[in-house]
Amino acid sequence: MKKVIRIGTRDSELALWQSKTVQSKLTNLGYQSELVPVKSTGDLILDKPLYELGITGIFTKTLDIAMINGEVDIAVHSMKDVPTLLPKGIVEAAVLKRAQTQDILIHKNYTPSTEKATIATGSLRRQAQWLHKYPKHTIVDLRGNVNTRIQKLKDNNWQGAIFAKAGLSRIGLTPNETIDLDWMIPAPAQGAMLVVSMEQDNYCRTALSKLNDKNTEICVHIERDFLRKLEGGCTAPIGALAQIKNHIVHFEGVLFSIDGKQKLSISKKCTIEEAKSIGIKYAEEILNRGGKELMTQIKSQINNV
Repeated sequence: MKKVIRIGTRDSELALWQSKTVQSKLTNLGYQSELVPVKSTGDLILDKPLYELGITGIFTKTLDIAMINGEVDIAVHSMKDVPTLLPKGIVEAAVLKRAQTQDILIHKNYTPSTEKATIATGSLRRQAQWLHKYPKHTIVDLRGNVNTRIQKLKDNNWQGAIFAKAGLSRIGLTPNETIDLDWMIPAPAQGAMLVVSMEQDNYCRTALSKLNDKNTEICVHIERDFLRKLEGGCTAPIGALAQIKNHIVHFEGVLFSIDGKQKLSISKKCTIEEAKSIGIKYAEEILNRGGKELMTQIKSQINNV
């Protein structure tokens, strides 16, 4: 039985680009589809840092509800925004081939030797890593979609703001004044796009399985296992990156204190065959090296905000 696949998406420029990319791939495979834009809570509440809102999956929750209510068939997300545990009845249907993983700094008259600077980001992970490297700098909160954040940088007396390189590249908004932050460990699954569907929807799951990139799927699952084991549902400054080179998985993971002063890191290699539960194992190693105490401290700080 053929049907028109209704693609749920946030209505930001980046989210629409991602959804149109999936739509184009489905069209090329002979499937019919239509876009159904939905505004998420994360796009509507811009005056608080994400961790203060206390909602897991703030950018995906609205689309989850639309899927469960039968208003859309599938949803397209930046995978780093998706909770590591999906709602009951919703499953991962495709992980598309990953784009660039790194963060970049869009700046105004800034160089790495600048002693005092104000840098904007809404991410605890980026904040902690920046303060670890530049403890004399000031971090200010920055929320909104990519276009909104770029405009806020122009309108304020900040020296720079941190963005995901993949997001800027996808919508052609990368300015000339950027610095690649190769030293910053990205968010788990950064640069990857995830398409979810209802578990019982065999038509959509079959269609989307043809878009899945196996190597990307392996890497992001390692990173997300690492994240899930460490955070236990709490937002925390965690970075993780797995890459496959010559059939070997190279993994880097970090956990920071919110102020960036404490850092626990791990760097490992394994074969693809060993990769299935390796993210959990790596996270346990971090937890046993002081990670448990650090996560308790982070949860306490966030709960007292």
